[in-house]
Amino acid sequence: MSVHATSRIFVVGGTGAQGLPVISALVADGKYSVRALSRDPASRRAKQLSALGNVSILEGTFADEATLRDGFRGGDGAYINIDGFNTGEKTEIYWAIRSYEIAIEEGIKFFVYGNLDYALKKSGYDSRFRTGHYDGKGRIGEWILFQNQTNKTRMGAAVFTTGPYMEMAISAMTPMTPSVEEGVVAWRVPLGNGAVPHVALEDCGYYARWIFDNPERTNGMDLEVAIEDVDYHKLAAAFEKVTGRPARYIDTDIDAYWDGPLKTSANRPAGYNADPRDKSTMSFRDNFTGFWNVWKHRIVTRDYALLDEIHPNRIRSVEQWLRREDQLGRELGKGSLWERLQPQNLYQAPPLLKLAEDRGKGRL
Repeated sequence: MSVHATSRIFVVGGTGAQGLPVISALVADGKYSVRALSRDPASRRAKQLSALGNVSILEGTFADEATLRDGFRGGDGAYINIDGFNTGEKTEIYWAIRSYEIAIEEGIKFFVYGNLDYALKKSGYDSRFRTGHYDGKGRIGEWILFQNQTNKTRMGAAVFTTGPYMEMAISAMTPMTPSVEEGVVAWRVPLGNGAVPHVALEDCGYYARWIFDNPERTNGMDLEVAIEDVDYHKLAAAFEKVTGRPARYIDTDIDAYWDGPLKTSANRPAGYNADPRDKSTMSFRDNFTGFWNVWKHRIVTRDYALLDEIHPNRIRSVEQWLRREDQLGRELGKGSLWERLQPQNLYQAPPLLKLAEDRGKGRL
C-alpha cells in the first residue's frame, strides 16, 4: 500500500457547489470517511452532507488554527478548497498557506488543494486578465507544488484545478445567468469569440476521488479539468437541439454587461469579508472583467487527451451535458431545462453557488 494512502479525509469547502459532489464520490462505497468543516452544521448544505452517510460535520471556520488542527488530527487526508468570495484574495492566500503548513505538521499523508488557474501568469502578467479569485488560488497551487518538491515523501500533495461550473450557465445569480426574452433563452455575456472551459460538477467528484485513489501518480500533479472549451454560440445551438426551444448567445459590451443584472454588485468587494478600503481589494466589476477577458482571449487551455485517459466516461461536450441535465431534472421533478429557466422557476430554486445562498454574509 502507498505510504500516502488515506481513509479519513478532512474537507474544507465541503458545503460549496464543488464540495458536495466531491464528498459524495469519496464516501460512495465506504472506502473513505469524511469530516467536513461548516460554520453552520444546521444549514441545508451541511445536512445534505450528513445524509450521505460516513460524513461528520466539524463546526468552525478555516480562518482558525485551532479548528484546522482539530480537523487534520481527525484524519490522514485533506481536501482544501477555501471560499475566496468569503475571504478576498489576500486573506485566502494566507489561510491556504497555513492550511498546508498545519496539515504537514499534523501528519496528514496526502493533501489535495482545490485550485483555479493562475490566469494573470498564464496571460504573461497582463493586468487586463487579473482575476483575484483565480489568481489567489493559482499562486498557492504553484507554491504547494514547489513545497512538494521537498516534502513529497513526508506529505504527498496534488492540485486540482477546475473552472466555471457548467451548471452556472443554467442557474440564477451567477456571472452567466441566462434570461428568457420573448420566448428565447439568451446568454448576454462579454465573451466575444472566446470560449469557457466549463467543468461538470458530476465529473469533479470522479476526478477528486481518482486523485486520492492514485497517490503515487498524483503526488506533485496539477490536474486541470473541463468538459470542453465551450463557445457560447455552441451552447445556444446545443440548447436548441436538446430542448427544441430557441436560444441565443448575444455578445455584450463590458459596460452594458455591468449595467445589467449585476449592476448592484459591481462596486462591492469581490470577497465580502475583505476590507474595501484596502487597495488590494478588487471589486466585483474589476474581478469579473478580468474573468471574462480570460475566456474571451482563450488564455486557459486543457489537455483533453489526458482527461480522456483518466476518466473515459467523462462528459465531453456541452450538448452531452445539457442532455444529461435535462433528463436528470425531469427525473427529479424539476421539469425540463426550458421549464427550469423560466424566471418564476429559476429564481425559486436553491442557489448553486454558496456565495448566493449566504447572501454575501458570513464570518471568516
